[in-house]
Amino acid sequence: MGWAAAHAQGPAVQTAREVVQTQAFSSLEPVPRGRSFELAVVVTIRPGYHINAHRVSDPFLIPTELLAHFPPDVRLLGSSYPEGEEKRFSFSPTPLRVYTGRVVLRLKAQAGARAHLGERALPLELRYQACSDTICLPPVTVPVQAQVQVAPQGTAARATHPELFRP
Repeated sequence: MGWAAAHAQGPAVQTAREVVQTQAFSSLEPVPRGRSFELAVVVTIRPGYHINAHRVSDPFLIPTELLAHFPPDVRLLGSSYPEGEEKRFSFSPTPLRVYTGRVVLRLKAQAGARAHLGERALPLELRYQACSDTICLPPVTVPVQAQVQVAPQGTAARATHPELFRP
């Protein structure tokens, strides 16, 4: 049964982990040593719920964060978060900046000149707090795995998932 059908029938969500699904993608295949690339984490949020945007509207809110725990031969160069949308909720007198539905979070990285070759798992963590219009669940940090294929320097790489990565 899909989220929409389950939500329509009314079963309560027990934990914030049930609110969000993630999937990670690399902008290049393979990733040559010495080359920068992007990772996109697609976050799908259960209907009827939201998570706070990265840039929160109030300092007491918990921002959504994507944390990289890369091995030493892969370097994090930066991150990019969408602004989110301002929405009104019954529990707040002012609109809050949130993510709903589907949101794409991005990291920019670089494979080192001596990065280990082959299939690599790059560990990430997504930290967020999920809320409905009436309740907020405790914040959670969930693991996300990004897979990349590291190739020798100078290897031809093709751009992948153009729907997720800007040229």
